[in-house]
Amino acid sequence: MAGTVGIGRRGLLAFGAVMAVAACAPASRQADSEKDREKGGKKEDSGQGGEKDKVRTDPVPLERRFTLLGPLSDVRWLGIPLGEDSRMSVPGPIDVRVVGVARLEAGTGAAIVAVPQRDFRPGQPARVPKKLAALLPKGAAWVRSEAFNQEVTGGRYTGEFYVDAGADRVYFDTVDPSVAASTGP
Repeated sequence: MAGTVGIGRRGLLAFGAVMAVAACAPASRQADSEKDREKGGKKEDSGQGGEKDKVRTDPVPLERRFTLLGPLSDVRWLGIPLGEDSRMSVPGPIDVRVVGVARLEAGTGAAIVAVPQRDFRPGQPARVPKKLAALLPKGAAWVRSEAFNQEVTGGRYTGEFYVDAGADRVYFDTVDPSVAASTGP
């Protein structure tokens, strides 16, 4: 095969290598942002993200995911993409940490903690984002329960819930919380 036509084997291999490397390169975030601006619209909010630096106050995405907590008010939360800036990550869905604090309906905190099988114990939230630290109630008497965490998450995602029964407050720290089956899509 001394007289190969065209680019030859080496050329074909080099072209294939270039294409494989190009397929693995991360997409430009600036290009994506410009496309969004040109369309004049926002991306649909799944309730698991949003602007990572913005403290959100909308209770509906949380109420759909944490149904055992009941209606929530005075909500402050963040949707923090995890691993977003890693050049080593594989393209695909990004895990989102949903963390925040909210007020429960009157008496709900005491009702949650009163269930003996849950075995609530004193505990303090760890890894509180700076933007939320100032929003946590001073002197809160937080308690937590592995059993209650399991009840809320249904084993579908990871999450920790801290309840201050006296003040009817809840602090939550979850990753990829899914919508509860009873609330629809």
